Amino acid sequence: MSTTTTAPTTKKLTWLVTGCSSGFGLSLTRAALAGGHKVIATSRNPSRTPELVADIESRGGRWVQLDVTSHDSSDVVARLEREGDHIDVLVNNAGYSIYAPIETVEEKEVRAQMDTMFFGPLRLIQAVLPHMRQRKSGVIVNMSSGAALDGIPTMGVYAGAKAGLDALTKILAKEVDSCNIRTLTVVLGTFNTNMPNAVVLGKTPLPEDYKGTFTEEVQGLLVSGKIKPNGDKDKAMQAVYHVVTGEGDGQGLQNEKLLPLGSDMTPRLKGVQDYLGHALEVFGSVTNGVDVDKE
Repeated sequence: MSTTTTAPTTKKLTWLVTGCSSGFGLSLTRAALAGGHKVIATSRNPSRTPELVADIESRGGRWVQLDVTSHDSSDVVARLEREGDHIDVLVNNAGYSIYAPIETVEEKEVRAQMDTMFFGPLRLIQAVLPHMRQRKSGVIVNMSSGAALDGIPTMGVYAGAKAGLDALTKILAKEVDSCNIRTLTVVLGTFNTNMPNAVVLGKTPLPEDYKGTFTEEVQGLLVSGKIKPNGDKDKAMQAVYHVVTGEGDGQGLQNEKLLPLGSDMTPRLKGVQDYLGHALEVFGSVTNGVDVDKE
């Protein structure tokens, strides 16, 4: 990753943040507003949180309705740009997780998960990029998860959706670098958001062979809400804010593309290193021995 030192952002940015009715989205919205930036907060049903909407707008923000699963979500970006709200920072945060073994999860459940976690962000990325290219500046922030690196049983579809967007973002970063557009993938551990209280289980019951297994144990813990988070969401979003703007702990680090957050991410990252290193150690000669013979 790049370690080029860059100066903190001095201009006030316009942020478009999805999934702001609670959790990371709301916390990041408040952090950016406190920093003097303009934030366009979004949620599927703003009418359900009128006091929250009023609070954000009283602080200088703007709240608009946006359903990331809608094929018309890109129209929101077009309208904002026409109205003069030129989006400098897109934050793809909205999401949820369905918990089900890969064997039993239904296709419609998978498609709903992918529409929210992969196709939704992709639509918004495609909508903002032409405007960012024209202005030769912009930041795309995607909230990811440690599950994309090494998830627990029943989180396979969620992990797949996150990992897919992560891989796409790596390529995107190479494609838009010449346009002075940055990407940042934020890989999150467990935090004190509402996610543990919004468990969505797959509709198909566990087959008998899964009874008494780690998979059943994990599903039980998720339903009971006994998995305690390690991280503080407000501290995490302050870190995201700093890396985007180059302030505080993020000074000189705006060109970094991967931001892991949460102490439980350290062993996961080390596990990925070990996993890849082990494969190279075991199969190194095989890996390098299948090329076309040199004449």
